Amino acid sequence: MSWGNKLVIVFVAFAAMMGMLVYRSVTTKFDLVSKSYYEDELRYQEKIDGAANAVAAGNIVVTQDASNINLQLPSALQHKLAEGEAWFYCKTNASNDKRIPVKTEDGWYSFDRTSFVKQNYELKLQLLIEGKKYYYTYPLSIQ
Repeated sequence: MSWGNKLVIVFVAFAAMMGMLVYRSVTTKFDLVSKSYYEDELRYQEKIDGAANAVAAGNIVVTQDASNINLQLPSALQHKLAEGEAWFYCKTNASNDKRIPVKTEDGWYSFDRTSFVKQNYELKLQLLIEGKKYYYTYPLSIQ
């Protein structure tokens, strides 16, 4: 085989490899954390203030049993009307994310565990209690 044929084989192999890389990059699925990223960034100071309020109030307690995920607010926030949202954020697949409105007066809330896909989640809890915002994050593994 002459050097000219070898050179053609190298160019064809290179073109095939580049074609495969372009195909893979076009068909790769990726999810953004949020579709409204810019608006979320403008409200980021609210999360910082809410996280500071949450640290001052104490930690949440999250437990699981066979059918429920139970959430307990710190004792300083119990027996107060709490309204907000629990976002179960799945880093690997946005279709597994769940946003659930939360409203409690006794500091306890339960989520139906059977409605979740078995994955690792990050619970992002935003609450409004007596005009003050609270923001908690909690790693959660549902098996």
